[in-house]
Amino acid sequence: MGSNPTLSATPPLYRKEGAISRSSFGSFFSGLVPLFVLAHFSHHLIAALLPPLLPFIRDDLAVDYSQAGWVVSAFNLSYGLSQLPGGWLSDRFGPRILTVSGISGVALCGLLIGLSPNYIMMITFLVLLGVFGGGYHPATSPLVSASVSEKSRGRALGLHQIGGTASFFLTPLIAAGIASALGWRGSFIALAIPTFLFGIVLYVLLGRRYTPRSDRGPATTESQTPAAPTRWRHLVAFTTLGIAIQVFIFSMMSFIPLFVVDQFQASKETGAALFSLYHFAGFWAGPLGGYLSDRLGRVPVMLTVGILAGPLLYLFNLVSFGWSISLVLVIAGTAQYISMPVSEAYIISHTGQHNRSTILGIYYFASRGGPGLLLPAVGYLIDHFGFGPSFTMVGAVLLGLALACSTFLWGSRD
Repeated sequence: MGSNPTLSATPPLYRKEGAISRSSFGSFFSGLVPLFVLAHFSHHLIAALLPPLLPFIRDDLAVDYSQAGWVVSAFNLSYGLSQLPGGWLSDRFGPRILTVSGISGVALCGLLIGLSPNYIMMITFLVLLGVFGGGYHPATSPLVSASVSEKSRGRALGLHQIGGTASFFLTPLIAAGIASALGWRGSFIALAIPTFLFGIVLYVLLGRRYTPRSDRGPATTESQTPAAPTRWRHLVAFTTLGIAIQVFIFSMMSFIPLFVVDQFQASKETGAALFSLYHFAGFWAGPLGGYLSDRLGRVPVMLTVGILAGPLLYLFNLVSFGWSISLVLVIAGTAQYISMPVSEAYIISHTGQHNRSTILGIYYFASRGGPGLLLPAVGYLIDHFGFGPSFTMVGAVLLGLALACSTFLWGSRD
C-alpha cells in the first residue's frame, strides 16, 4: 500500500496496525482482507481436527465420553484463557507476531500432538495449542474492520468468517480420509506441515505491509471517552448472549460424531462427514448475519437467533439418521455462525480504539474458552443420562439465558 495523503487523518488504530486505508465493500477483494481469510483458514486447521477425530482417538486411547470431552476441552480452555493476554498484547505491540503465532505456532503444536505417545502428553500439547492460538482473533478482527467503511463492517467480518468456516468444513472430510489410511496421528502431522510454512510466508508479507508501533499517532477524543453506563449494560448483555449461543451450540455439536456412531451405528467416517455438514452452514451464515446486522440492526438479529437456539438443540431428540439430522445440523451451524460476525461488529462499534482488542480478547476468552468448561459437563451428562436428555437440558439453559439477556436489549436496534 503506497503513500496515501489520507493516512495523516486516519485514526490511531489504522496507523498502529499499519498503512491500512478504508476501502469500499466493492473493492473488498482487492485489499488485504482475502489474505486474512486465508490466514483464518490456516489458524483453525489443526483445532478443527479434534471433534471429527474423537471416535478414532477414543478407540485408540480407550477413553470414555468424559475423557473424550476433555480432548476438546483442553484446547478450548487454554485457547479461551490466552485470548485475554492476546488482546492486551495486540493493543500494545501490534498484530504481526500474534497473528503468525496463531498459525505457525499452532501448527508446531499440531505436529507434537500427532507425535504424542499417550493421552496425558496429547492433553499437554492441546493446552499449548490453545496458548499459541489465543492472540489471532483479537489481533485480526480490528484489522478486518479497519479495511472497510463502518456501514460494511458486519459484511466484512462475515466474509472473513468464511476462512474459519472453510477450515471447519473441509478439515473433517480431509481428516477422515487421512485417518483411515494413516490413523488420527497422521492427520495432525500431514496438515501441520503446510500450515507452519504458510505462517512463515504470512509473517514476511505482514512485515512488508505494516508500519511499526512507533508510528502511532496521539490519542483521539473517541479513544479517551469511556462508554456510557447504559451502553456498558447493553454491551455486557449483548456479548453474553453471543457467547452463550456459541458455547452451548459448539459444545453439543462436538459430540455429534460420537452421537452418530453410537446412536445410529454409523461409521466413524460418516460421523466426521456429518460434523462437517454442521460447519458447512458457515459459508453463508456468517456473511448473511453480517448483512442482516448492517441492514436490520445487530440487536434484532442476535435476539432472534438467541431465542431460537435453545429449542433447536431439543430437536436432536427427534431426528433420525438421514435428512432430518442433516437439516438440524445445518440450522444449528447457521445459528452459531450468524452470531459470530454480529457479536464482533457490535463490540467494535461500542468500544474505543485504545481498548478494542482487549475487550475483544475478553469476548474471545469466553466464547472460545467456554466450551472448555462445558464439554466435560456435557460428557458427564451423556455418560449418566444419555444424549436425548442432555440435548434437552442444555437447550433449556440456553433459552433461559437468551430470555434474560433480552430484557436488557429489547427495543434497541444497535
